[in-house]
Amino acid sequence: AEVVVMATAKRKRPWEEEGFQCPYLPTVNRMALDFDFEKACSVTGHKHNVYACLVCGKFFQGRGKHTQAYTHALQDGHHVFMNLGDGRVYCLPDGYEVEENSLRDIQRMLDPRFTKEMTSTLDTTPVFARGVDGSDYMPGLIGLNNIKSTDFVNVVVQSLARIPPIRDFFLHPENYAQVKSALVSEFGALLRKVWSPFNFKGQVSPHELLQAVQ
Repeated sequence: AEVVVMATAKRKRPWEEEGFQCPYLPTVNRMALDFDFEKACSVTGHKHNVYACLVCGKFFQGRGKHTQAYTHALQDGHHVFMNLGDGRVYCLPDGYEVEENSLRDIQRMLDPRFTKEMTSTLDTTPVFARGVDGSDYMPGLIGLNNIKSTDFVNVVVQSLARIPPIRDFFLHPENYAQVKSALVSEFGALLRKVWSPFNFKGQVSPHELLQAVQ
């Protein structure tokens, strides 16, 4: 007798369906997010493959099974995580990537970028921005947090940030991408935050720059 084997289509998971939207996006808490500090796992202290929980703001390593981020998702019910290296967002423990335009403001705060056109108008066109707490600020004129009496460092940074040739050079990471210096990299990152119109608050912390100095 002839045997006919019927192939059954693999059932799609919910996030593979067209039009699916992550149900955990409303749990993202922008007030809890701060990317100014050392990007290291809050459990292991490791700096490789670190994710920020977009619900509580804590940093955890990895996203696969048995990693700190995966465990945090299961134990605390926090499901939305952003890779601090490339800004990609994932839902854990399911593991699917969340591609949603509503998260662009967080990605811009993590890694602010400037076009040549934006840089060319910094001294001619005033820009006003508003933090998530409702406070207004002007990019380039925001405060730097004082960490253990480091106000003298803040004065130097604020002065250099207002010198157009220096500022314009460091606002574009491609200008110093080949320089193997953490100090140069962190100074550039701090200047981009100082001039960024995407901050969630009217001040930034020079913590990572100070870490590079040490």
